Amino acid sequence: MPTLSLAKNYSALPMQTKALYYRLIPLTFILIALAIWFQPDFFQRASGLNLPAGQLPKLSQTLKIDKPCVDTHPEWRAAQVVDGVAMAESLLCEPDNPYNIAAFVKGMNNVSMRTLMNSRIAEDALRKSDDLDGDGDPDIIRIKLEVIELNGTTPDSPGVFPTYDIAPGIQPGMWAFSPKLRGMSVKNFRSIKANAILRAPSPVIRIEQGDKVYITLENTHYFPHTLHFHGVDHAFQTANGGDNDGVPVTGEKPVMPGSTRTYELQPRHAGTMLYHCHVQTDKHLMMGLNGMFVVEENKPNNWVQTFNVGAGHVRYSSVAIKEKYDREYDLHYQSIDKNLAKTIQNSNDVREISKQMHRVYNMSESNENYFMLNGHSFPYTLRDALIIAKPDENIKLRVANTQHSGIALHIHGHKATITDYDGVSINPLAQITRDVYDLSAAQRVDLHLQTTNDGLHSYGEGAWLFHDHVEMAVANDGISPGGNVALMVYESMLSPNGLPKIREGALDDVFTSSYYAKEKPLWGKLEPGTLAPNYVHLILWGLLIGLIIGLFIFIVRGLQKAD
Repeated sequence: MPTLSLAKNYSALPMQTKALYYRLIPLTFILIALAIWFQPDFFQRASGLNLPAGQLPKLSQTLKIDKPCVDTHPEWRAAQVVDGVAMAESLLCEPDNPYNIAAFVKGMNNVSMRTLMNSRIAEDALRKSDDLDGDGDPDIIRIKLEVIELNGTTPDSPGVFPTYDIAPGIQPGMWAFSPKLRGMSVKNFRSIKANAILRAPSPVIRIEQGDKVYITLENTHYFPHTLHFHGVDHAFQTANGGDNDGVPVTGEKPVMPGSTRTYELQPRHAGTMLYHCHVQTDKHLMMGLNGMFVVEENKPNNWVQTFNVGAGHVRYSSVAIKEKYDREYDLHYQSIDKNLAKTIQNSNDVREISKQMHRVYNMSESNENYFMLNGHSFPYTLRDALIIAKPDENIKLRVANTQHSGIALHIHGHKATITDYDGVSINPLAQITRDVYDLSAAQRVDLHLQTTNDGLHSYGEGAWLFHDHVEMAVANDGISPGGNVALMVYESMLSPNGLPKIREGALDDVFTSSYYAKEKPLWGKLEPGTLAPNYVHLILWGLLIGLIIGLFIFIVRGLQKAD
């Protein structure tokens, strides 16, 4: 009997052993679930660092870093004399064409054929003549403007044309006034990029007090437009009784496509003003048809730079400015509603564009998606919108806001003095020194920026940020950094190519179109869909995988022995 009992116990042992192994199988599945939970890709998604829906980014195009500085014409940066026009050095990465500047100072009728050929400006775009007051400078100024379209549609191309990027890969539809051009709208026959003159914003126009100014709008666009000189001293009608205020319905008939109109001004008051189209102002102004209009003080031998196209630095300042300041900058802030901008990209039928823009689009429900400084958003503001300075300088800043929201301009490390509001000088005893400057829509301020390191006006040399303190304005369609962010850079902090000396690789992410297309994860590596590894999670996941494999082998071999 004892022998039989022992046999029974031995026969029951394999069954008990199998049960033990079978109990380990649920544990294995639990460990597999934990391994899935701890896999690195899951943690990337769960942390909110990747795209939603649990999928890795699929880029619309190959990830490519733009050149931070194109550096097409480094020779343009040097101080130089062209046709007798001695222009200041410009250390910007992308300064304006010196030949254009010479033509803008002298007039197309007073420059050499070499200057004419090296500019893209029509011969009758700007003419200066007749020293009426005998003080050594011309007093009759004739200007011709046209309306240009950027990033619009054409039946000749599947994409937008001509292209103008406000930031990497961002091409909203927009309009701008432009000096009358000569030649193609694109850079060359192999390019669809707009030439350097065709850009946002509409150029700054500068004249002198007392000048007789004739500005002709040659409407080459498909919509009617006008010119209104906001804050600029001008008569309601021209000398022969023609329309002169630019306000349709109540004041004048718009300039129809293919037509022209000449506006007459003889401003008596100096200051920083505006000009803009007044047809359907809520749309046309927001599409970009606005610019700064500066009336300089009357001084002897005062040849002013009539146009400032593109870069904010004024390389040929007026006599009055040179008496007080070492440098001068124009800072023009604009915003874009992408829904309004798309109206000229969704169709090339003028009737449909007119319907969508003027009847379907509701301005009261609009948004501002892109915020620009001098026609660009960050990081492209680093190319042509820097304020460059040296210690112990006096700098003139003319600031205009043509957004439909206010701005709160803040310059880090400096406190500037407000000298003028809306073209009207402030009594020196009432001038305010501060570091944030509020501008409502259409408002202008003139600032006196001192770079003396006294703990008040300046904190010393550096690459100081200046930006709008309204948070949405420092993003490109919600992606930051972007918008109207720019830098005030001292020459000691400037690299030879005109970019600020900042941490190596700091700009790699933002100079990619995928970053602003919301395709590239924040703080990720340049390979699409990857992030810097979380080593703790990686180690835990590896241990779990090892444990699962070991446990699986243990169960299989154990069951085989039990049989």
